[in-house]
Amino acid sequence: MPTSYQSPTRGDKANAKTVSQSTQTNLSAKDATVQSILDQKGSAVISIRPQDTIAHTVEILRDNHIGAVVVTDATGALKGILSERDIVRKLADTPGQTLPQSVQDVMTKDVQTCAPTDTLVSALQTMTKGRFRHMPVADDSGLIGMITIGDVVNYRLMTLEHEALQLKQLIVG
Repeated sequence: MPTSYQSPTRGDKANAKTVSQSTQTNLSAKDATVQSILDQKGSAVISIRPQDTIAHTVEILRDNHIGAVVVTDATGALKGILSERDIVRKLADTPGQTLPQSVQDVMTKDVQTCAPTDTLVSALQTMTKGRFRHMPVADDSGLIGMITIGDVVNYRLMTLEHEALQLKQLIVG
């Protein structure tokens, strides 16, 4: 064996643990807020009324290429949320009778919201724990936007790509 050969385990510390990506090691992930997403995608919110029909809602979802809409009253107050998943479940429960039903009979009434100052990590944890993909954003003035789990993941991926590019530029000079 050559004298320059060193065992691959020489100097290893069995108890040492490294983490390449965590909220502790990546400040951009830890500090990014819901407002960061709203700044990129805008704060437009598509809403429907509780008395609208499911048929009308399905058209809105299709025409706007979205997966959920918030349900508001005439004053703009949040009353619920209706997603494609809610509609599919109702279709399974009442085949052939779902489209004429009103939104208020199908919508999720207990809506979890987040604030623009909430971290993306906490918003992602809330959506994952609650098993939903769309979350309205509200502040003291009321509803100001909507984020999706896809928005959070996409933001994180873009951040990682940006960080990787910065590291490459640092290495190359």
